[in-house]
Amino acid sequence: MYLFLTGDRNSLSAWSPNDNPLMILLMIIFSFVIVLYLMNLFIGLLNMAIEADNNRASYLAQKVLILREIELFYLFPNQRRWKTWFPDIIYYYADVDKVVKVNEKQGLFQMKEITFKTTFGKDRLDLGLGKI
Repeated sequence: MYLFLTGDRNSLSAWSPNDNPLMILLMIIFSFVIVLYLMNLFIGLLNMAIEADNNRASYLAQKVLILREIELFYLFPNQRRWKTWFPDIIYYYADVDKVVKVNEKQGLFQMKEITFKTTFGKDRLDLGLGKI
């Protein structure tokens, strides 16, 4: 089997292809099955490698690098001064539960008792933190 996989067909030299069409059919089926198995194996390994590197933080870091390059090298100076594209203040609203989970996961601080000053409902954080 191993020699046949590496391309050595000397073990099959005793059989003539014209006399044994069944042997040719078995060689073709064997080659096809092995190719399918190896492709499936490689796809699985590639999937595992992609899952290891597939996280939101690396995606956002790459996006920041691309946007920085676009802003620095592909915009005219008058475009960089447009307030509609580049405002002075950027408002960001975060989901309280997600912020708490991320901070606890990263070990930044433990949540014992926390109060938030909210302006857009009880589930949104308006950057006005009370006690932490």
